Amino acid sequence: MDVRDLHGKTALVTGAASGIGKATALALAKRGADLVVCDVDETGLAATAAAIEALGRNVFFRRVDVASRAQMQEFAAAVHEGVPAVDLLINSAGVGLGASFRDTTLEDWDWIVSINLMGVVHGCHFFLPPMIARGHGGHVVNVSSAAGYVATEPLCAYATTKFAVLGLSEALREELERHRIGVTAVCPGIINTPITRTARLRGPAATPEARAQMVAFYERRNYPPERVAENILMAVQRNRAVAPISPEAWFLYYVKRLSPALLRVLNRWLARAAGVPR
Repeated sequence: MDVRDLHGKTALVTGAASGIGKATALALAKRGADLVVCDVDETGLAATAAAIEALGRNVFFRRVDVASRAQMQEFAAAVHEGVPAVDLLINSAGVGLGASFRDTTLEDWDWIVSINLMGVVHGCHFFLPPMIARGHGGHVVNVSSAAGYVATEPLCAYATTKFAVLGLSEALREELERHRIGVTAVCPGIINTPITRTARLRGPAATPEARAQMVAFYERRNYPPERVAENILMAVQRNRAVAPISPEAWFLYYVKRLSPALLRVLNRWLARAAGVPR
Protein backbone atom coordinates (compact mmCIF):
# COMPACT_ATOMS: atom_id res chain seq x y z
CA MET A 1 0.00 0.00 0.00
CA ASP A 2 1.34 3.41 -0.95
CA VAL A 3 1.36 5.54 2.20
CA ARG A 4 3.33 8.50 0.85
CA ASP A 5 0.12 10.45 0.27
CA LEU A 6 -2.95 9.30 2.21
CA HIS A 7 -5.44 11.97 1.20
CA GLY A 8 -8.81 10.31 0.64
CA LYS A 9 -7.85 7.32 2.83
CA THR A 10 -9.19 6.34 6.26
CA ALA A 11 -6.97 4.73 8.87
CA LEU A 12 -8.08 3.11 12.12
CA VAL A 13 -5.73 2.98 15.11
CA THR A 14 -6.56 1.25 18.38
CA GLY A 15 -4.76 2.26 21.57
CA ALA A 16 -4.41 5.78 20.20
CA ALA A 17 -4.41 7.72 23.48
CA SER A 18 -0.65 7.44 24.01
CA GLY A 19 2.58 5.81 22.96
CA ILE A 20 2.94 4.05 19.63
CA GLY A 21 -0.78 4.27 18.85
CA LYS A 22 -0.91 8.03 19.28
CA ALA A 23 2.31 8.64 17.38
CA THR A 24 1.14 6.46 14.49
CA ALA A 25 -2.25 8.17 14.29
CA LEU A 26 -0.56 11.58 14.09
CA ALA A 27 1.96 10.36 11.50
CA LEU A 28 -0.91 9.13 9.34
CA ALA A 29 -2.77 12.42 9.73
CA LYS A 30 0.33 14.34 8.65
CA ARG A 31 0.29 12.32 5.42
CA GLY A 32 -3.31 13.25 4.77
CA ALA A 33 -5.34 10.36 6.18
CA ASP A 34 -8.61 10.77 8.02
CA LEU A 35 -8.56 8.88 11.30
CA VAL A 36 -10.71 6.56 13.34
CA VAL A 37 -9.21 6.11 16.82
CA CYS A 38 -10.16 4.39 20.05
CA ASP A 39 -8.79 3.72 23.52
CA VAL A 40 -10.00 3.21 27.09
CA ASP A 41 -8.19 6.39 28.19
CA GLU A 42 -10.81 9.03 27.36
CA THR A 43 -8.65 12.02 28.31
CA GLY A 44 -5.67 10.88 26.26
CA LEU A 45 -7.92 9.91 23.37
CA ALA A 46 -9.55 13.34 23.28
CA ALA A 47 -6.09 14.94 23.20
CA THR A 48 -5.09 12.74 20.26
CA ALA A 49 -8.30 13.62 18.42
CA ALA A 50 -7.70 17.33 18.99
CA ALA A 51 -4.17 17.01 17.62
CA ILE A 52 -5.48 15.23 14.51
CA GLU A 53 -8.09 17.94 13.95
CA ALA A 54 -5.37 20.59 14.35
CA LEU A 55 -3.62 18.96 11.39
CA GLY A 56 -6.75 19.56 9.33
CA ARG A 57 -7.92 15.95 9.20
CA ASN A 58 -11.28 14.42 10.05
CA VAL A 59 -11.36 12.14 13.07
CA PHE A 60 -13.94 9.85 14.63
CA PHE A 61 -13.06 8.79 18.16
CA ARG A 62 -14.73 6.71 20.83
CA ARG A 63 -13.86 5.09 24.13
CA VAL A 64 -13.61 1.38 23.34
CA ASP A 65 -12.20 -1.57 25.25
CA VAL A 66 -10.72 -3.78 22.52
CA ALA A 67 -11.11 -6.77 24.85
CA SER A 68 -14.89 -6.41 24.66
CA ARG A 69 -16.47 -8.17 21.70
CA ALA A 70 -19.68 -6.16 22.11
CA GLN A 71 -17.91 -2.79 22.26
CA MET A 72 -15.80 -3.57 19.21
CA GLN A 73 -18.87 -4.71 17.28
CA GLU A 74 -20.72 -1.49 18.15
CA PHE A 75 -17.64 0.56 17.28
CA ALA A 76 -17.32 -1.12 13.88
CA ALA A 77 -21.01 -0.54 13.12
CA ALA A 78 -20.60 3.17 13.94
CA VAL A 79 -17.47 3.47 11.81
CA HIS A 80 -19.07 1.75 8.84
CA GLU A 81 -21.99 4.15 8.91
CA GLY A 82 -19.49 6.78 7.77
CA VAL A 83 -17.20 4.78 5.47
CA PRO A 84 -17.75 1.42 3.73
CA ALA A 85 -14.38 0.20 4.98
CA VAL A 86 -11.13 1.52 6.41
CA ASP A 87 -8.05 1.48 4.19
CA LEU A 88 -5.49 0.88 6.91
CA LEU A 89 -6.16 -1.06 10.12
CA ILE A 90 -3.61 -0.70 12.90
CA ASN A 91 -4.17 -2.89 15.97
CA SER A 92 -1.90 -1.14 18.45
CA ALA A 93 -3.71 -1.41 21.80
CA GLY A 94 -1.77 -3.46 24.32
CA VAL A 95 -0.74 -3.83 27.95
CA GLY A 96 2.35 -5.06 29.77
CA LEU A 97 2.87 -7.69 32.45
CA GLY A 98 6.19 -8.35 34.15
CA ALA A 99 6.04 -11.75 35.83
CA SER A 100 7.44 -15.25 35.65
CA PHE A 101 4.99 -18.05 34.92
CA ARG A 102 4.77 -18.99 38.61
CA ASP A 103 3.99 -15.41 39.60
CA THR A 104 1.30 -14.96 36.92
CA THR A 105 -2.23 -15.52 38.18
CA LEU A 106 -5.03 -16.94 36.06
CA GLU A 107 -6.72 -13.54 36.32
CA ASP A 108 -3.55 -11.99 34.85
CA TRP A 109 -3.73 -14.45 31.96
CA ASP A 110 -7.37 -13.57 31.29
CA TRP A 111 -6.54 -9.86 31.34
CA ILE A 112 -3.49 -9.84 29.07
CA VAL A 113 -4.83 -12.37 26.56
CA SER A 114 -8.13 -10.48 26.28
CA ILE A 115 -6.33 -7.25 25.31
CA ASN A 116 -3.06 -8.17 23.59
CA LEU A 117 -4.39 -11.10 21.59
CA MET A 118 -8.19 -10.95 21.47
CA GLY A 119 -8.06 -7.18 20.96
CA VAL A 120 -6.19 -7.85 17.70
CA VAL A 121 -8.57 -10.67 16.80
CA HIS A 122 -11.57 -8.38 17.41
CA GLY A 123 -10.06 -5.62 15.29
CA CYS A 124 -9.48 -8.00 12.39
CA HIS A 125 -12.82 -9.78 12.81
CA PHE A 126 -14.94 -6.65 12.65
CA PHE A 127 -12.96 -4.51 10.19
CA LEU A 128 -11.40 -6.94 7.71
CA PRO A 129 -14.58 -8.34 6.07
CA PRO A 130 -15.69 -4.88 4.83
CA MET A 131 -12.16 -4.26 3.50
CA ILE A 132 -12.33 -7.51 1.56
CA ALA A 133 -15.88 -6.90 0.32
CA ARG A 134 -15.01 -3.41 -0.95
CA GLY A 135 -12.27 -4.90 -3.12
CA HIS A 136 -9.86 -1.96 -3.02
CA GLY A 137 -7.05 -3.66 -1.09
CA GLY A 138 -5.49 -2.09 1.99
CA HIS A 139 -3.15 -3.01 4.81
CA VAL A 140 -3.27 -4.41 8.34
CA VAL A 141 -0.65 -3.68 10.97
CA ASN A 142 -0.64 -5.78 14.14
CA VAL A 143 1.70 -4.53 16.84
CA SER A 144 3.59 -7.48 18.27
CA SER A 145 6.98 -6.98 19.92
CA ALA A 146 10.57 -8.17 19.90
CA ALA A 147 9.13 -10.31 22.70
CA GLY A 148 7.05 -11.89 19.93
CA TYR A 149 10.11 -13.84 18.78
CA VAL A 150 12.33 -13.70 21.88
CA ALA A 151 10.70 -15.07 25.04
CA THR A 152 12.08 -14.30 28.49
CA GLU A 153 11.24 -15.50 31.98
CA PRO A 154 10.09 -12.12 33.35
CA LEU A 155 7.79 -11.52 30.36
CA CYS A 156 6.22 -14.97 30.17
CA ALA A 157 2.57 -14.06 29.57
CA TYR A 158 3.39 -10.92 27.62
CA ALA A 159 5.65 -12.84 25.26
CA THR A 160 3.01 -15.53 24.86
CA THR A 161 0.49 -12.97 23.58
CA LYS A 162 3.02 -11.30 21.30
CA PHE A 163 4.14 -14.64 19.81
CA ALA A 164 0.45 -15.27 19.10
CA VAL A 165 0.02 -11.89 17.40
CA LEU A 166 3.04 -12.63 15.19
CA GLY A 167 1.64 -16.03 14.24
CA LEU A 168 -1.81 -14.61 13.55
CA SER A 169 -0.28 -11.94 11.34
CA GLU A 170 1.69 -14.46 9.29
CA ALA A 171 -1.41 -16.61 8.74
CA LEU A 172 -3.50 -13.56 7.82
CA ARG A 173 -0.87 -12.43 5.35
CA GLU A 174 -1.25 -15.69 3.43
CA GLU A 175 -5.04 -15.46 3.49
CA LEU A 176 -5.35 -11.81 2.49
CA GLU A 177 -2.74 -11.66 -0.26
CA ARG A 178 -5.33 -12.69 -2.85
CA HIS A 179 -7.43 -9.68 -1.78
CA ARG A 180 -4.50 -7.26 -2.19
CA ILE A 181 -4.46 -6.60 1.54
CA GLY A 182 -1.01 -6.64 3.10
CA VAL A 183 -0.32 -7.66 6.68
CA THR A 184 2.65 -6.56 8.77
CA ALA A 185 3.59 -7.70 12.26
CA VAL A 186 5.44 -4.80 13.88
CA CYS A 187 7.95 -5.86 16.54
CA PRO A 188 9.33 -2.90 18.52
CA GLY A 189 12.25 -3.29 20.87
CA ILE A 190 12.92 -1.12 23.93
CA ILE A 191 10.66 1.87 23.29
CA ASN A 192 10.14 4.75 25.71
CA THR A 193 6.35 4.69 26.15
CA PRO A 194 3.99 4.90 29.15
CA ILE A 195 3.68 1.09 29.23
CA THR A 196 6.62 0.91 31.64
CA ARG A 197 4.62 2.94 34.17
CA THR A 198 1.30 1.13 33.69
CA ALA A 199 2.41 -2.50 33.27
CA ARG A 200 1.39 -4.94 35.96
CA LEU A 201 4.32 -6.34 37.93
CA ARG A 202 4.26 -9.55 39.94
CA GLY A 203 6.70 -11.38 42.20
CA PRO A 204 10.12 -9.90 43.07
CA ALA A 205 9.70 -7.20 40.39
CA ALA A 206 6.59 -5.78 42.05
CA THR A 207 8.33 -3.04 44.02
CA PRO A 208 8.51 0.73 43.45
CA GLU A 209 12.29 0.45 43.23
CA ALA A 210 12.17 -2.21 40.50
CA ARG A 211 9.66 -0.21 38.50
CA ALA A 212 11.73 2.96 38.83
CA GLN A 213 14.80 1.12 37.56
CA MET A 214 12.84 -0.26 34.61
CA VAL A 215 11.43 3.17 33.72
CA ALA A 216 14.90 4.71 33.96
CA PHE A 217 16.33 2.01 31.69
CA TYR A 218 13.75 2.71 28.99
CA GLU A 219 14.21 6.48 29.36
CA ARG A 220 17.99 6.17 28.96
CA ARG A 221 17.44 4.12 25.80
CA ASN A 222 15.05 6.90 24.69
CA TYR A 223 13.79 5.41 21.44
CA PRO A 224 10.60 7.48 21.04
CA PRO A 225 7.24 6.25 19.69
CA GLU A 226 7.45 8.81 16.90
CA ARG A 227 10.38 6.90 15.38
CA VAL A 228 8.35 3.70 15.68
CA ALA A 229 5.49 5.36 13.80
CA GLU A 230 7.75 6.36 10.92
CA ASN A 231 9.13 2.84 10.75
CA ILE A 232 5.60 1.44 10.71
CA LEU A 233 4.77 3.56 7.67
CA MET A 234 8.00 2.45 6.00
CA ALA A 235 7.11 -1.21 6.67
CA VAL A 236 3.65 -0.73 5.16
CA GLN A 237 5.13 1.00 2.12
CA ARG A 238 7.48 -1.96 1.61
CA ASN A 239 4.79 -4.52 2.52
CA ARG A 240 7.06 -6.21 5.05
CA ALA A 241 5.76 -9.37 6.70
CA VAL A 242 7.70 -8.78 9.95
CA ALA A 243 9.13 -5.42 10.92
CA PRO A 244 11.55 -5.36 13.87
CA ILE A 245 11.89 -1.77 15.04
CA SER A 246 14.99 -0.40 16.81
CA PRO A 247 18.54 -1.75 16.50
CA GLU A 248 18.15 -4.17 19.42
CA ALA A 249 14.97 -5.63 17.89
CA TRP A 250 16.80 -6.32 14.63
CA PHE A 251 19.82 -7.70 16.50
CA LEU A 252 17.71 -10.12 18.54
CA TYR A 253 15.77 -11.09 15.41
CA TYR A 254 18.95 -12.36 13.76
CA VAL A 255 20.66 -13.68 16.89
CA LYS A 256 17.71 -16.00 17.56
CA ARG A 257 18.25 -17.56 14.15
CA LEU A 258 22.04 -17.74 14.29
CA SER A 259 22.94 -18.36 17.95
CA PRO A 260 20.23 -19.40 20.45
CA ALA A 261 22.90 -19.88 23.14
CA LEU A 262 24.05 -16.27 22.82
CA LEU A 263 20.43 -15.18 22.97
CA ARG A 264 19.99 -16.79 26.39
CA VAL A 265 22.99 -14.82 27.69
CA LEU A 266 21.59 -11.58 26.24
CA ASN A 267 18.19 -12.26 27.79
CA ARG A 268 19.70 -12.52 31.25
CA TRP A 269 21.73 -9.34 30.74
CA LEU A 270 18.69 -7.38 29.54
CA ALA A 271 16.65 -8.57 32.53
CA ARG A 272 19.35 -7.39 34.95
CA ALA A 273 19.73 -4.06 33.14
CA ALA A 274 16.01 -3.46 33.36
CA GLY A 275 16.02 -4.19 37.09
CA VAL A 276 14.26 -7.57 37.01
CA PRO A 277 15.35 -9.70 40.01
CA ARG A 278 16.35 -13.29 39.35
